Amino acid sequence: MDAAELRATQAPIKERYKADPKSAVITLKAKGSIDSEGIACKVETGRALAVAGLHPATGGSGLELCSGDMLLEALVACAGVTLKSVATAIEIPLKTGIVVAEGDLDFRGTLGIDKEAPVGFAEIRLRFDVDTPAPQDKLDLLLKLTERYCVVYQTIRNGPKVAVSLHRV
Repeated sequence: MDAAELRATQAPIKERYKADPKSAVITLKAKGSIDSEGIACKVETGRALAVAGLHPATGGSGLELCSGDMLLEALVACAGVTLKSVATAIEIPLKTGIVVAEGDLDFRGTLGIDKEAPVGFAEIRLRFDVDTPAPQDKLDLLLKLTERYCVVYQTIRNGPKVAVSLHRV
């Protein structure tokens, strides 16, 4: 897809959202089920069932997915798609690209060993390695716009309001 095709595809969607801003707000959903055996959560991905479990650093077997890894994978996926979309829109040719996310966790927090240790990522680093002939000023713009429009990056960075509830069934 080139810039013209991308603009043509997105133009009617943008017009609809401008005319009816409420139509741009959608609710994405994720659902999982907790096993009566084992410590795992089966997450319905729409394509397959992903089984998440404890990270080996907290006593897991390593056979299940780690939700921390899944968060980083979601960041990589969103940032990669956003980077490619922005590059297409501003006509930066990308021969190849690699997206890497790394995050530092102190498992003393999640295991309740040290009340001062944070629960969750203390730092996340996102890196793009791109092969392109584009000049540096265009790459600076590409990074700026990718950061601005990446949903997962902005969600992690800005921390939305989160509500949690527990219901007996």
